[in-house]
Amino acid sequence: MTALYKLTGTLQQYAWGGESYIPHLIGFTAQQNQPYAEWWLGAHSSSPSMIEIEAREIPLNQFLKQNPTVLGEQSRAMFGDELPYLLKILDVKQPLSIQLHPTKQQAEIGFAAENARGVDLKDPTRTYKDNNHKPEMMIALSDFWLLHGFKPKTAILHTLRERQSLSALADQLEKQDLHSFYATIMQADQTQLANWLLPILTQNQLTNLTPENPDYWVLYSQQEMAISLDKLDAGLMCFYLFNIVQVKQGEGIFQDAGIPHAYLRGQNIELMACSDNVIRGGLTPKHVDIEELLKVIDCREVMPELIPAAPQVNGLFTYTTPAKDFALANIRYDNTSKINGTAKNAIILLVMQGRLKISEKTTALELKQGESAFICADTDYQIDGVENGYAVLAKLP
Repeated sequence: MTALYKLTGTLQQYAWGGESYIPHLIGFTAQQNQPYAEWWLGAHSSSPSMIEIEAREIPLNQFLKQNPTVLGEQSRAMFGDELPYLLKILDVKQPLSIQLHPTKQQAEIGFAAENARGVDLKDPTRTYKDNNHKPEMMIALSDFWLLHGFKPKTAILHTLRERQSLSALADQLEKQDLHSFYATIMQADQTQLANWLLPILTQNQLTNLTPENPDYWVLYSQQEMAISLDKLDAGLMCFYLFNIVQVKQGEGIFQDAGIPHAYLRGQNIELMACSDNVIRGGLTPKHVDIEELLKVIDCREVMPELIPAAPQVNGLFTYTTPAKDFALANIRYDNTSKINGTAKNAIILLVMQGRLKISEKTTALELKQGESAFICADTDYQIDGVENGYAVLAKLP
């Protein structure tokens, strides 16, 4: 058995996706007026990548079931016979839902409870799709904007007091903890939402606002998502409660269990534990489970910490995060580069730019932008640069 295989990802065409970024990156022809939101590389059962074995393709999860040793001893000891991570490319044209992810224990309890109630895995009202947690990191591929965690309470009070229609909420927050206050906001009726938001939506213009201002994102989301003024979304209020974060190209951020967040605009690389557990809190046509959201949300005050960009020099660089399930490395090369590595556990490599050749004892693959490979555990490999560029490697820390 060889230790190096060509891998092909799968496409997710969610409504919020852009139309051209992913087709251009991966190298396929875009259809008109079609959203291309995510490109997945991994073995999640809902959309596994295809691995090429002797000129035929089989799903990666099936290959791993038949050949679990390719995952590596450390990986199998920690995570069983499944690939522990999922690598994605995202193109966020419209804001994504405000969401958070459960801890491993919360996921196991929630998944078992929905199974016991007989909720089908494909049921749109199902919250837990699997029994895993979903910490995640992202590296920006463009100027990127997102919401990330609750602002310090003092900053929220200041934001509310700056707006006449929200100033009474500041008085309320003075007497409450953040969790109780957030619960009140998320359970507000249309009359309350209209009192808070309509003055902001009707008295401002997007062109007069900057993205650092929460009013900008309230107007932007309402317009991009065609939210009706007589059917307002409580999620719009989160722009006044959460940190609005700008991540410059090359920088990143890590999102742990329970931290509320929402991607607002831009393209990124995302690497996460292999899970599809998303608990939503607004700005989405999908199922919003407020009861579960309030159980799982972490309302601590967060000062966002950015992951520094990889240096622009040839060689291997691994980003630092607290995750145990995954690590992301950046490998930059030109046509003189020769970089040697050892895969202790399974690795997925994706060429982001340029062209490279990867080889081990018996196999060599030449890969161009958008192409990817699966490297089996216990493999010594060499990467030779063919055309200037860089690739990313998903692996264990």
